[in-house]
Amino acid sequence: MEQTTHPAYAHLQSIGLEVTQKVRPKAIVVFSAHWQGSANTIEVNTAESRDLIYDFYGFPAHYYDMKFPNTGSPELADRVLELLGQAGIKAEGVRRGLDHSVWASFMCAFNPEKNPLSVPIVQVSLFDSDDPHQHYRLGEAVSALRDEGVQIIVSGMAVHNLRDMWKASMQPGPMPYAKSFDEALKNAVEQNPEVREDAMATLLKRSDARRAHPSFEHLLPIHVGAGAAGEDVGRQIWTMPEGSMSWALYRFGEVAA
Repeated sequence: MEQTTHPAYAHLQSIGLEVTQKVRPKAIVVFSAHWQGSANTIEVNTAESRDLIYDFYGFPAHYYDMKFPNTGSPELADRVLELLGQAGIKAEGVRRGLDHSVWASFMCAFNPEKNPLSVPIVQVSLFDSDDPHQHYRLGEAVSALRDEGVQIIVSGMAVHNLRDMWKASMQPGPMPYAKSFDEALKNAVEQNPEVREDAMATLLKRSDARRAHPSFEHLLPIHVGAGAAGEDVGRQIWTMPEGSMSWALYRFGEVAA
């Protein structure tokens, strides 16, 4: 948010402009790495307005005063709950604010002063499980929203190892697993849709998987996105392995000119 010269900032801004100026959705449904329901239950935010959640610790004080203007949609939340029920997925509505996996990235993509997001945002949890197929099914369950003018965004990271941040800072380039897993993720996501689910599930069994993701909650959102994409092909828009992280960005389907 503050390192505006970082390459990821410009690419997030570009995606934000694409959403507001080309896609022009009537609402956004977002799945976040920082919200997990239970092993078999999804939670859906039904609140129209709640304070942001500052779910991080040890940062400078001003981070806990940051604001991101947003409005929820109880009607859309009910539609999400309906679709999940139709798919046989247990789900319940809760009232909460947006966590930082949503508002921090959205602050870059949808700068409130330069590119404000003026449509409702409904956040949906992940399962509290490491099952990639379960999360792919979750995406499939809400796929119909895309035909109803709703943009589906999934927020995680291609590589996310906070434990190695200090060690990585002592090295001249990215950690080896940051490069190898980032490349493997690209190869899996860009597979033909009929084999994509299994290709992506195999990622969690790789020898470098637990180095790239000591826990899988930052990886699983893209499984939701791929499930929601249906027959649309996934494509890596941009990537940058850096230290013990990777900033890869993906899009499923094409944006009309």
